[in-house]
Amino acid sequence: MGEVSEQVLGQGWATPVTLDAQGEVRLEAGAEKVRQAIRLILDTRRGERVMRPDFGAGLEDFLFEPVGTTTSALIRQRVETALIVWEPRIDVHEVAVDVADRRSGRLHITISYRVRATNTFYNLVYPFFLQEGRAT
Repeated sequence: MGEVSEQVLGQGWATPVTLDAQGEVRLEAGAEKVRQAIRLILDTRRGERVMRPDFGAGLEDFLFEPVGTTTSALIRQRVETALIVWEPRIDVHEVAVDVADRRSGRLHITISYRVRATNTFYNLVYPFFLQEGRAT
């Protein structure tokens, strides 16, 4: 199954880029490469990529916004749209934004998705902070 998954889903540099035991660039393939691509979309600011200024979810736009249902709904919509546009290997089943810690402004963005080529379902929880870090 691994070889078929690799052929269908592709193989590329691991994110973040690191070296393996032989000193070569570490590669990832299959479902792990898809998961890394999703995280890359969520981590990328709009305008950050010169040749693709519209790439990414642009979640930094929500920094310092109040913790509430409006902000959560806007983040959910932004994540869902970015994944539909930029990750064609998946079908987004659900995006949920939950307040994990209101005081620190920590949200958990839970993404349920299906890899089209293998018809396998996965979940990814992406922590996102609306406020700057501070000692508690």
